[in-house]
Amino acid sequence: MREGDYLEIKGKIVAGVLALTSRTLLLQIISFASTLILTILLSPAVFGIFFVVSALMSFLGYFSDIGLAAALIQKKDEPTGVELSTVFTIQQLIVGGLVLLGFMLVPFINGFYNLGLEGEFLLRAFLMAFFLSSLKTIPSVMLERKLQFNLLIIPQILETTTFYIIAIAVAARGGGVNSFAWAALGRGLIGLIAIYIMCPWRISFSLSIQAAKELMSFGFPFQINSVLALIKDDLMTIFLGKILPFQLVGYIGWAKKWAEVSLRLIMDSVIRVTFPAFSRLQENKEILRKAIEKSMFFLALFIFPVTVFLFTLIKPMIIYIPKYQKWEPALLSFYLFSFSSVIAAFSSTLVNALNAIGKVKYTLYLMIGWTILTWILIPSLIGYFSFNGVAAASVLISLTSIFPVIIMKRFVKFNILPQIIRPFILSIITFLLIRVLIHTIQGLIGIIVSVAIAAIFYSLAVFFTFRVEINPYLPKFLKIK
Repeated sequence: MREGDYLEIKGKIVAGVLALTSRTLLLQIISFASTLILTILLSPAVFGIFFVVSALMSFLGYFSDIGLAAALIQKKDEPTGVELSTVFTIQQLIVGGLVLLGFMLVPFINGFYNLGLEGEFLLRAFLMAFFLSSLKTIPSVMLERKLQFNLLIIPQILETTTFYIIAIAVAARGGGVNSFAWAALGRGLIGLIAIYIMCPWRISFSLSIQAAKELMSFGFPFQINSVLALIKDDLMTIFLGKILPFQLVGYIGWAKKWAEVSLRLIMDSVIRVTFPAFSRLQENKEILRKAIEKSMFFLALFIFPVTVFLFTLIKPMIIYIPKYQKWEPALLSFYLFSFSSVIAAFSSTLVNALNAIGKVKYTLYLMIGWTILTWILIPSLIGYFSFNGVAAASVLISLTSIFPVIIMKRFVKFNILPQIIRPFILSIITFLLIRVLIHTIQGLIGIIVSVAIAAIFYSLAVFFTFRVEINPYLPKFLKIK
């Protein structure tokens, strides 16, 4: 790779991460403010039904393209028109079959979980939204390959805004589970229209066996990883929906959602940008090493303090927000999930890097191990700790995250500790500062003032401590609009 190509990709990585992160910040503000309102308006049992049905839809989603979309992104050369239309055709055949099967199974699923008429309508609405989502794949792939994440994020913002406006409006009128059903349909329709405006692509159908075989050489092993992730996470949620009351499943979902704020805000953006970028850099190990280390550094710089602030704010939310005391039983799960989420941010980024350079076999072994551990630990710990056993198992499994580090070092000689230790220490100092301030300034006002002071302290400390590291990226940041 020529130096000019590297500089171009480096610029796109930085711009992509900053564009995604800055816009994702808006997305997450909308998402979590709306979730806060919905968790006031709706009961834990309603959220339990929503989480179980969402997991069922994720179950279908993992089988929707057998990894061909990821193969298009990872492909070194530009995909041909035949390859794009072949992937689209195969995906629509699979999705169409899954949607028809889903509609046929709705009465059985309703009877199995005792979802009621509203839960049945939610299933049907999610199936329609799943079909609409499948039509967005090719334009999304085209934007990701070009690293045009500034355009790709716009449909996501519109989708999220539409979903929560509809959900809150229906919930405020006593809509219950139907809030999520109508919201899912609105999101699917708006997202489909928006993505084709951002990246017009003429829908076409063709079926090239040769193109499919070439793409599946990467896509199929990649999708096996996704299926294992499905078995590890979403199938477990489906299982929990049967053995636990929906109220307890709601507690698990609430704790997990709040604990993973930092992942959704930072890690998802980094992974989405670095997968195509690392794929382009895989031939130059030295440049790839620098890219991985920078990813680790910026993850640590943002994820540690976000977790600190969440730790500080979650209990006051329970105390001071009206009708929010109903979520207090989930606090322990939140703290445990927060710990595992921080570790997951770094291990997931390395797993993503392994996939990007084509080492799917190793990530497959990792996923098999994590899946087995999940299905051994969660049922066992639920017997001792009730729904908190899920979060406890998550902590134990996160301790195995050393293995992606060991495996990745076989291919790229990077150093992770120098990248994360200073942001970690600075975040601990910030946490101690918040605790001292909260004990000094009492009440809700004291909490708000303490968090504001701590945020200013951390921002200034980062600027002066890491000026050398962040100065090259400030111009890119300041250009984000």
